[in-house]
Amino acid sequence: MNDTPYRAGQVAVIGRPNVGKSTLVNALVGYRLSIVTPKAQTTRHRILGVASFPHGQLVLLDTPGLHDDQRRAINRYMNRAALGALAEVQAVLLVVEAGRWTEQDGHAYKAVAEAGLPCVLAINKVDRLKDKTALLPFIAQVTRERDFAAVHPVSALKGKGLDALRDELIRLMPEGDPLFAEDEITDRSERFLAAETIREQLLLQLGDELPYATSVEIEGWEDSPGLRRIRAVIWVEREGQKAIVIGTGGERIKRIGQKAREALEQAGEVKVHLELWCKVRANWSDDERALQQFGYQ
Repeated sequence: MNDTPYRAGQVAVIGRPNVGKSTLVNALVGYRLSIVTPKAQTTRHRILGVASFPHGQLVLLDTPGLHDDQRRAINRYMNRAALGALAEVQAVLLVVEAGRWTEQDGHAYKAVAEAGLPCVLAINKVDRLKDKTALLPFIAQVTRERDFAAVHPVSALKGKGLDALRDELIRLMPEGDPLFAEDEITDRSERFLAAETIREQLLLQLGDELPYATSVEIEGWEDSPGLRRIRAVIWVEREGQKAIVIGTGGERIKRIGQKAREALEQAGEVKVHLELWCKVRANWSDDERALQQFGYQ
């Protein structure tokens, strides 16, 4: 008989942009819940992922990367979404990149320390560290005069070190029943996940700057036996951006739609008919009303 008490609770996954927070959450949940690209600020929303195990359940709050840019409303929204998660959780998972501690990492740690929550440090991307002997000195450096409940070197991409990290986080959770049913993995709707899948393709297939001026809104959704019809609008801020998204003869938006449709069919295991439109709403990313319309709440 197993006398180990069941534990369940919420964990905020915090860190600067592009350290692999979403990849780590996806790996722990066992489902590709958050979109992942090589570009910073891919995650714009706080996304809840449920990781259920025989001895406990972790409700992971994947958050936008904390950054210093506060000039536009969307940047302020993303920071609020990340820091607001600290008020809802029992512990924090601070994610950093192996071999690299920046000023932004320091700001993220300071926010966690001020919240007074147990903090586990996940040193991610250890598989990319060329000199493995540099890992221990790096750990000594970043933990000096900083209070961590535990430190775990991991590779979210390769799945290394995740079991020990999982058990550590569960140990920090209170005893109690699961917060979600075993087959639940998120509280986000299928419409939200579809919009994120389309936005992922924008990030992957457009240039470095343009994706950050785009947002996706689902305007129509219809399910019938064996087929899902989705109509979505890609919002940009200027006419010139619209021309880039559409491409010559509509070639680029067609390719974006094709890749997004394939990903949606794989995730939902249903045939998808996807219609994409591109529209202009000037300076939407600095417009609080537009952000609310597009689901940034």
